[in-house]
Amino acid sequence: MLTYVSLFSSAGVGCYGVSQNGYSCVATAELHEKRINIQRVNNKCSLETGYICGDLTKKEIKTQLIDEVNSYKKKNKIKELDLLIATPPCQGMSVANHKKKNELSRNSLIVESLKITSELKPKFFIFENVASFLKSICTDTDGVDKNIHQAIERNLAGEYSIAYDVVNFKSYGSPSSRTRSLVIGVRKDFQEITPLELFPDYQEERTLRQVVGNMESLSIMGNSSINDIYHNFRPYKEHMREWIRYLKEGESAFDNNDDKQKPHQIIDGCLIVNKNKNGDKYKRQSWDKVGACIHTRNDIMASQNTVHPVDDRVFSIRELMKLMTIPISFKWANQSLEELNLLTDEEKKSYLKKNEMNIRQCIGEAVPTIIFSQISRKIKSHLHNRKILSRKDITLLVENHELYDNKNLIVFLEEKLDYYSLNNLFKIAELANCERDQTAAFYTRQDICYSLIKDLPSFSQQKSISILEPSVGVGNFIPLLVKKYQDKELITIDMVDINSDSLKILKILIKKMNLQKNVKINFIHDDFLLHDFDKIYDVTIGNPPYGKVTKKPKLLAQYKKNVTNKKTNNIFSYFIEKSMQLSLHCALIVPKSLLSSPEYEGTKSMLESKKIIKINDYNEKAFDVKIETIGFIVDIKAKLSKNHLVEIESFLLKKTLFQHQKYITDNQFNTWLLYRNDFFDTILSKLTFNVFQAFRDRQITKKHLRDNGTVRVLKSRNIDNNNIMNIIGYDRYISNIEEFGVSKYLNTKNAILVPNLTYNPRAVFLPADCIADGSVAILTLREECDIQITQKNLEYFASDEFRLFYKIARNYGTRSLNIDNNSVKFFGISKI
Repeated sequence: MLTYVSLFSSAGVGCYGVSQNGYSCVATAELHEKRINIQRVNNKCSLETGYICGDLTKKEIKTQLIDEVNSYKKKNKIKELDLLIATPPCQGMSVANHKKKNELSRNSLIVESLKITSELKPKFFIFENVASFLKSICTDTDGVDKNIHQAIERNLAGEYSIAYDVVNFKSYGSPSSRTRSLVIGVRKDFQEITPLELFPDYQEERTLRQVVGNMESLSIMGNSSINDIYHNFRPYKEHMREWIRYLKEGESAFDNNDDKQKPHQIIDGCLIVNKNKNGDKYKRQSWDKVGACIHTRNDIMASQNTVHPVDDRVFSIRELMKLMTIPISFKWANQSLEELNLLTDEEKKSYLKKNEMNIRQCIGEAVPTIIFSQISRKIKSHLHNRKILSRKDITLLVENHELYDNKNLIVFLEEKLDYYSLNNLFKIAELANCERDQTAAFYTRQDICYSLIKDLPSFSQQKSISILEPSVGVGNFIPLLVKKYQDKELITIDMVDINSDSLKILKILIKKMNLQKNVKINFIHDDFLLHDFDKIYDVTIGNPPYGKVTKKPKLLAQYKKNVTNKKTNNIFSYFIEKSMQLSLHCALIVPKSLLSSPEYEGTKSMLESKKIIKINDYNEKAFDVKIETIGFIVDIKAKLSKNHLVEIESFLLKKTLFQHQKYITDNQFNTWLLYRNDFFDTILSKLTFNVFQAFRDRQITKKHLRDNGTVRVLKSRNIDNNNIMNIIGYDRYISNIEEFGVSKYLNTKNAILVPNLTYNPRAVFLPADCIADGSVAILTLREECDIQITQKNLEYFASDEFRLFYKIARNYGTRSLNIDNNSVKFFGISKI
């Protein structure tokens, strides 16, 4: 059985849909006893101790919750919680609340949700709140005030893939207007499940007539339907009935011509018309429109959009329940509905007088049941049907069916389209590609696709959107793009690929995607870099091919004719440049070497002049091959402000931070420094940089080395701090050193040896009659530098302080660590 915890759960209306899907509630936390008692009558928790009544900002209440979860896991022998739901009170954010002066502490309840989520580490989490939720300010766990979106990212994005959206639930299965922020997180070890897939599905809106139009009309004030105590006519002062009696649909009592029929008071014998602050007070609703948002004060006509389309009353409890998709099986009392219906009229009125306000307020602050029901059902489906083929399984399958032949692959996919999941089909198609290593056409997991898609703009003011996929392959990005923009009337996706077989395979896989009618696909079989496009796209997104074009000089000349950065022959740089020319927003996955390699300086210059929204540092986590990559999103046309913050998400460090763009793209070292911080800047101030130049031998190989000779060839293992290590059976020699370029450093004074490809730098002076192979960089002073290098300088390169500095300087890279004429600049000499 799946498990969940609910925070700030009120009466448990939203969570009821989770329980209906077979989840067991481990613990539920709510401040008010009378609301948690409603959860009790619905048997929400499997154990009585699971009902936690109290303030979660208090240590003892939070400890009680955590202990309950840990105890439940131990008793039931389960390792982890499946789902956490948090709907913290929104008084500090709601536009309906006009008393916000001291509400910052109220917003701290979301911070408590972040703390508890971080501690419990559920597989999935859901946060729901008002529309302004994500932009509202809270005091984060670090004591710094920031908007809630940033706080969620800082605390949880390292461990979770997170989707954020502001949606109106009326378009997602709930038949009343309710614009809310919805946040869904998926723990990153569930790589094939993305939070976007868990969002409720876009559905056709329903009108009041469709939802409650067939319900019994009520004309006698104070009465309930004989068949349903909750379908009731809530009483009000009799004289007020004249204010609404003659209203037509859509009219307000303030529209009446006669002041006596307008909402008013008699003060000192004078009729004073009430002020009409909101146009939706005393307003009769319209049958053929979607129901208005249900507020907590749905009990009075003076609130917002509460008057029935025909009857002279506010909506009944049962009508409100239908508009909030609360099932008839949901109980508000210990008695069953049948028992309550058997009460006398006076007993019914007494029951409602005691309970109606609490019920109505609980409905007004609830999440529609169907919303959490849809999300939890999707989670359950993903977990129970989660059969992910391993790389080994797919390799065997590809070999056994000879799928390296594209004709065989196409036949196989057509036959097995309904047998395998879409993600498994993506993997099969990728591993069957014989050219994958040459073109870096690697399978892009759905969580990696999502990490790029999630921070694309919503284009909320547009009815249509145009997307370009410059190297589409088998279409890994398509399902999530379509889901993200499912509310658009038209999604046009132009898919380009130089390989015609890839497009054939893609056309088969698109059948599996079950795309809606609002999606228009255009297939373009051509070389993206040479194709003439006649439009500008809203978004260009993809994982372009990597690799240098060296064996086709004519093609390379054609490519270079159209690009600004002619230093590089790597094709991904050309894709970046052309993609930026063709779109308003560019989102690509590229090698991490972009950040630091000298050949990409021109490409970086183009990017840093634009507004960079997000950088994902995947390290080696994106693909099942040893290559470091990053993903970036750039807003091409937006003005870059001085204080613009770039979100940096590190998949290696499992954390998210926000950095000023100009701070991390500072050209002092010709390297973007994603993790630059105060510590790094302190070291900058202590050292003199750009004093060395670097050389690495690329000629000497094993075939040149001997057990003895005139010149010893040192390797990285030989380099210790201020010391050369002699390793038995490891040392090698060479005699004909003059044949190699490295010979010019033989017996050079003040030449320094530093191991290449390491986070633990250490240094030693080059000994006499020794030279180094390519695993070691040889550093020499630049001609203009008049500095005396000492043993103390070399010792510093092996210190913990410098090693941490160097990790930051190298962006915590694991593959992009070669010492070249950019990275050698970080080997600074103390100014003292």
